[in-house]
Amino acid sequence: MSLKEYRSGTTFPGVIGRTADVSTPAWPEPNRAKAGAANVLFIVLDDTGFGQLGCFGSPIATPNLDALAADGLRYTNMHTTALCSPSRSCMLTGRNHHSNGMACITEGSMGYPGSNGNIPFENGFLSEILLQKGYNTYAVGKWHLTPTEQISAAGPYDRWPLGRGFERYYGFLAGDSHQYYPELVRDNTQVEPETTPEEGYHLTPDLVEKAKAMIADAKQVAPNKPFFMYFCTGAMHAPHHVPKEWADKYKGQFDDGWDAYREKVFARQKEMGIIPPHTVLSRHDPDVQDWNSLSADERRLYARMMEVFAGFLEHTDHYIGELIQFLKDLGEYDNTLIMVISDNGASSEGGPTGSVNEGKFFNNVPENLAQNLAAIDEIGGPKYFNHYPWGWTHAGNTPFRRWKRETYRGGISDPFIVTWPAGIKAKGEIRSQYAHAIDMVPTVLEALKIEPPIAIRGVTQSPIEGASFAHTFDAVDAASLHLTQYFEMFGHRSLYHDGWRAVCPWPGTSFTETGGRFGDPISYDKLTELDAHGWELYNVMEDPAETKNLAETERERLIAMIGMWYVEAGKYNVLPIDSRGTLRGAVARPQIAVERKQYVYYPGTQVVPINAAPRLTNCAHSVSVEATIPEAGATGALFSMGGTDGGFVVYVQNGKLIYGYNYVADSFFRIESSQPIPSGRHIFSVQFDPTGPADMANGKGTPAHITLLVDGKPVGEGNLPVTIPIQLGLAAGVAIGADPNSPTLPDYQPPFKFTGQVHKAFVDVTGEPVENYEAKMRMYLARQ
Repeated sequence: MSLKEYRSGTTFPGVIGRTADVSTPAWPEPNRAKAGAANVLFIVLDDTGFGQLGCFGSPIATPNLDALAADGLRYTNMHTTALCSPSRSCMLTGRNHHSNGMACITEGSMGYPGSNGNIPFENGFLSEILLQKGYNTYAVGKWHLTPTEQISAAGPYDRWPLGRGFERYYGFLAGDSHQYYPELVRDNTQVEPETTPEEGYHLTPDLVEKAKAMIADAKQVAPNKPFFMYFCTGAMHAPHHVPKEWADKYKGQFDDGWDAYREKVFARQKEMGIIPPHTVLSRHDPDVQDWNSLSADERRLYARMMEVFAGFLEHTDHYIGELIQFLKDLGEYDNTLIMVISDNGASSEGGPTGSVNEGKFFNNVPENLAQNLAAIDEIGGPKYFNHYPWGWTHAGNTPFRRWKRETYRGGISDPFIVTWPAGIKAKGEIRSQYAHAIDMVPTVLEALKIEPPIAIRGVTQSPIEGASFAHTFDAVDAASLHLTQYFEMFGHRSLYHDGWRAVCPWPGTSFTETGGRFGDPISYDKLTELDAHGWELYNVMEDPAETKNLAETERERLIAMIGMWYVEAGKYNVLPIDSRGTLRGAVARPQIAVERKQYVYYPGTQVVPINAAPRLTNCAHSVSVEATIPEAGATGALFSMGGTDGGFVVYVQNGKLIYGYNYVADSFFRIESSQPIPSGRHIFSVQFDPTGPADMANGKGTPAHITLLVDGKPVGEGNLPVTIPIQLGLAAGVAIGADPNSPTLPDYQPPFKFTGQVHKAFVDVTGEPVENYEAKMRMYLARQ
């Protein structure tokens, strides 16, 4: 006898009598997907340029992504927002990034509707839509869509992956992560990697294994239930981390430099039909050094940085291939709609000379060639947070100009692959229709024959702003439905309309030509001047790489498009324009807890993320830890707030109390007690007293005098000539009794757990000297 079922909201169709023998049961109908519904898999690469995948003309081996392209379609006119979180918000909601409150990454959010970092619940995620339609929903890898102040254990959790329609999550919540020592979260809880770098750990294979397990867990129970997986590698974002053997595959292949790379890729793209035959290669960028004028040491270093990047990309492709093969082994590949995309063009955070610590860029610290050369044999390993120079960035975006953070096509035109053997007849073809990341959601919904919901969990939904390109799957000549698209990132603006692009670069066409720097502010008067004289115009149907500025000969068209940009800006919450870059990271934002001057931390708790931790740059502060030292002594970290890219740690080693400071991996300072510390229960303190002004624009935080104390009595002192000005580390959270993840100092191996007993830790930013509040602190700690 078949079960009788009924839908929620309808009348119970069974019979209810006085007893079961005269009654007929009926059951609430389970939430089932349509029979034969396709799986959906988004694979999102980070910081991968238009000219970096093999199937888009690159010499880097990406055989598995190439195979997806051969089994489906390559879209050569796909666009993103020029930055990661904003683009990802578009991919998941079908709305523009300012509509999502994501003008910038969440670390640069501002108090305006278009930039506050809180994606509105009326902008439903694809995961929320498909969950209602009977799908399993999984997110794996990089998230970076939660306000950075809300990723601590205090939550709220409603904008974490599980709060936005994903049933399971494994990955990292921040914008990037150390590939050997990632800051991992499983669902809503921090977890540690299951193995160490010495045991072969790397984040990418870990993510792939967890992705396969999630799919298998459900398919072995309900093989007919479809899934949506949002799979986001940490690659190809810095740090460029890969086992040495992968980088060594490319030894010597980039010795002829970035201009030679551009020429070869450009020619290959024409041969493959990726770009029209009449395309002109964009100029050598004025901010990029001439390869032939570099010293032999510089060429050797920069070539190695690119070898590491190439090995990292091939390594990533290999493990993506394992995920795809797993789908084939399950028999799910043919009916899986796969979309592969990068979130923006190749990244320029490495600066003109590259870096072995990307944290220098975020703190305005200049690079040091001698230090970088000294690291050459270990670039790609766990010791460094490395990134290649602008020359390779520019080359990675061939044939376009500029890069990530800017809205020339180098920043916003990205490789895009769509594969769905059961739903797309075409194989290995190219599509040139205009598309944007906001078009992915409506395309998936049309392909699955799902109408956008009117409400999700009681919240009325806003209109989806993208346009489907599903009609192009089997129609090479179909017209694009996406006719107009605005762009704005850090004050760099542009507009696409019907084959034309108007661009207003900021701080100009290049830093060299204008004398400007990334992050220069735009005043009201300056914006008026830019609107009068700063816009360029390109016919991208005839000139895809934006090489011929037609602003003078097509003045009326340009004026109309400038006006159109402002119409779009008004429609999508783009204003006000805020061009500040890294300095936005120092802006105060609402916190879950009220602002305070004293913080208490406990052992055995989760790491407190940097944006929920006390601000300890450029101000007087103290850190005190109440701990017990056994008679036999102890070793390990008492309090840490850092990683390989920068920060500080208070620890015990060789019987001494030590304060270690990592100035963006440029310099290391250690101040230790003059005598062994006593056994028993004590309060170990470090007092940080500024001794001069900070020079944030030039990468220098305030110098400081450091005093070490035990129970309020000085036991050592020293000076820090320079400190980190803006952010202690890219993932520098507060940890008690250990230095987890990557080590702040090279003196020990993580997690460097304290072998005594830590009871509590106390951070004070009142500026009051430790010796004046020692007794009061004991009382304060006792009450907690």
